[in-house]
Amino acid sequence: MGKEVTAVFDIGKTNKKFFLFDKDFQEVHREYKKFKEIEDDDGYPAENLPALQKWLKSLFGAILKSEKYNITAINFSSYGASFVHLDEQGEPVTPLYNYTKPLEQELIDDFYSKYGPEQIFSRTTGSPDSGMLNSGMQLYWLKYEKPEVFKKIKYSLHLPQYLSYVFTGIPLSEYTSIGCHTALWDYEKKDYHDWVYREGMDKILPPIVSAETSINMNYNGKHIKIGVGIHDSSAALLPYVRSIKKPFLLLSTGTWSIALNPFAEGALPNDAAATGCINYMRINGKPIKASRFFLGKEYNHQVMELSKRYKVPSETHRTIDFDIEIYSEIIKDFEPTFSWKFLEGESCPVKTTYPHKSFEVAYHQLMIELVKSQLRYILNSKGNTKITRLYVDGGFTDNPIFLELLSHHLPAMKLRTTDNSLGSALGAAIAISDTELDAKFLKRNYSVKKHVPLIVT
Repeated sequence: MGKEVTAVFDIGKTNKKFFLFDKDFQEVHREYKKFKEIEDDDGYPAENLPALQKWLKSLFGAILKSEKYNITAINFSSYGASFVHLDEQGEPVTPLYNYTKPLEQELIDDFYSKYGPEQIFSRTTGSPDSGMLNSGMQLYWLKYEKPEVFKKIKYSLHLPQYLSYVFTGIPLSEYTSIGCHTALWDYEKKDYHDWVYREGMDKILPPIVSAETSINMNYNGKHIKIGVGIHDSSAALLPYVRSIKKPFLLLSTGTWSIALNPFAEGALPNDAAATGCINYMRINGKPIKASRFFLGKEYNHQVMELSKRYKVPSETHRTIDFDIEIYSEIIKDFEPTFSWKFLEGESCPVKTTYPHKSFEVAYHQLMIELVKSQLRYILNSKGNTKITRLYVDGGFTDNPIFLELLSHHLPAMKLRTTDNSLGSALGAAIAISDTELDAKFLKRNYSVKKHVPLIVT
């Protein structure tokens, strides 16, 4: 027999990944795949669901035959806000609609006229109005815009649970997928929101189970424990929750920078939409207060503009370290100079100006302004929770100025960075494992580094 491993399919919007982990959660194998998008029935870009399903089964079938590995369990992590709708025969009746697909404002207004007002609804469900990104709105849209299609639906599965269904044939719902800004869950009642029952949506939503649930099956002649799938953000948070005993915040940085607080109590604030606050859910059904900020998207745009303006190579920003003298000079008579393109609701000049003589100084100015905004989102997520630890993972852990400014402005918090390239895949493997994680797990598996800030006067 080969090495005992847990398999994980980690399905992102762009990259589809497959991992094998040993009993110590060390990666021993990985494969990547990309699929070209297809068009849905309205001509909008959509996931190529048939190609994805075929890849899942063919790759797993091939790995099962390997003498090198003995697969004992498999689980699935995936992006949320996406449904696969199945008919009586268990076949998809619609494309896998893209959560960026726009909804008619008239439909949204109709929904809130029945079940609003919007501000109260957003607080209760942890889901500010985000169109199709609130996946429950997709059900409402199908019912009223495509009623003939809606009538064919036997079950609607969130994508992580559909991935599991491909292997088990058992339709299930799961807390972390229901709880990720879907507008389906009432965090005060700890049940589906009233509108779900009034519209009859509960009839097509399968029974709810925990993300720790697994199904023991004979698959292709092999006894395997099959997980029910987990939402990727909740999966990425799980190793931290399982191994850190004291309250903490996790700042997951990339295109979106998401501040996650798994220790928040109570509902979201009244101004949830304005502060970027939403809810995710832990595997035990408890809320995660999160605050989203379009950091990476704005950063990439502004760095490209700065590189053109100062005529430097596009990678120059990666070589710049924090300079106390430059920082002190900028903040002496500080004025914002950047006009944001992607940061909605952020106050900024009407037009970007370039008063600085060098790219290095202008880049420091950019980071100062971005971190000023980022701090608000961290504090919105923190709320009144007594938290003294901040973990940062993702792309901005390689940005020394970002880290230096964060630690400077948050002196009461201990800042740690982690190398979390496995992210949600590792969380999915842990979710169906009986292994208890100790306090040293992150240090062994995530290369945790303490950040000691410079003294800035």
